[in-house]
Amino acid sequence: MDNFLVFFVSFLLFSSVYARDDCPLDSICGNNRFDIRFPFGLEDPHIPQHCSYNPDFNLKCNNQGRAILSLPGAGDFYVRDIDYLTQEIQLYDPLNCLPKRLIDFQIPSSSVFKAVFYRNYTFLTCSTDLVTSRFSVIGCMSNSATSTLVTSSTSLASQMKSLYNCSVNNTLPLPVSWTPQYEAVFTTDLNNDLVLTWDEPNCQDCEAKRDLCGFKNATTGEIQCFDVPGTGTSKGIQIFRIIALSLVIPALACSMGLTCYICYEQSRRDSGHAAAVLQNPSATGGGAAIAPQPETTIGLDDSTIESYTKVVLGESRRVPGPNHMTCPICLADYHPKETVRCIPECEHCFHAECIDEWLKINGTCPVCRNNPSPVHVNFS
Repeated sequence: MDNFLVFFVSFLLFSSVYARDDCPLDSICGNNRFDIRFPFGLEDPHIPQHCSYNPDFNLKCNNQGRAILSLPGAGDFYVRDIDYLTQEIQLYDPLNCLPKRLIDFQIPSSSVFKAVFYRNYTFLTCSTDLVTSRFSVIGCMSNSATSTLVTSSTSLASQMKSLYNCSVNNTLPLPVSWTPQYEAVFTTDLNNDLVLTWDEPNCQDCEAKRDLCGFKNATTGEIQCFDVPGTGTSKGIQIFRIIALSLVIPALACSMGLTCYICYEQSRRDSGHAAAVLQNPSATGGGAAIAPQPETTIGLDDSTIESYTKVVLGESRRVPGPNHMTCPICLADYHPKETVRCIPECEHCFHAECIDEWLKINGTCPVCRNNPSPVHVNFS
């Protein structure tokens, strides 16, 4: 009994300690297709700072409903998408001229973000009349007089200087997320989104298991995986656990107190009866043996428990009767192919292994506190 009480209370306490405190499970900015969750977080005075991994992962949501990431030394970028499993973030330029931004793009070594890889590109300025109908140009960096071309081929850049009198602006490594299929081409792929990745924190294992990733608590930097709540909001789950904690602990304490009281009364009666026999042996017919007192039990016997209906859940996880998708005893969600046992009088259902242990020590339903089968409980 004591071991079960310690286990049950410890489980409820642990499960209620971490509800991401007052951190939202995820946030939405506008109509973006991605959720904003750990290690990222929205800059909001109502959201604690520990809800994101560090300030580098803070996102702003502007009036147009666009999420913005500020990169130190590189400025603000709009966020197109976040892939939490591969740990990649997809960015684009608010002015739709990413190649121009990339010329001066530098990520400090202290930044948590880095490019997938770098590749050397050469920027050339040519006469629009000579090149616009022959080659792919960077439109946002071109006009009616001059056009800007970009290539990763140094030999092609040299040919353009001699054949079309183009001037080389500069050659520099640029962050890219793709591998060019051909070397001798002028590319417009630099207009595509900028893809960056991060190594810390590493939440890929949590994402692969479809768990939540976050700080173990608000005071340490240790990362931990947490189960995703099955139904309702995290605040609702937390309230339910608090209510369950406030109801179950007093019930178990009362049950233990009742057990101790019954044992004490039984012991006192046995002692009084034995003293009376010693003082007046004829009261028991001379030397007749004292009849043993029936053993007092609080829970139900195995045969009664086994008589209650057991149901194997299907893929829908639908539990019969007035029940939810969470076991009221262990507070874990039901899963397909798990076995639940239902109490016939009130039709409340639980994991079979949970309710079996409960009924062996307590003959009442954990939810409604009704006695499921009074005839099987023996009181002295």
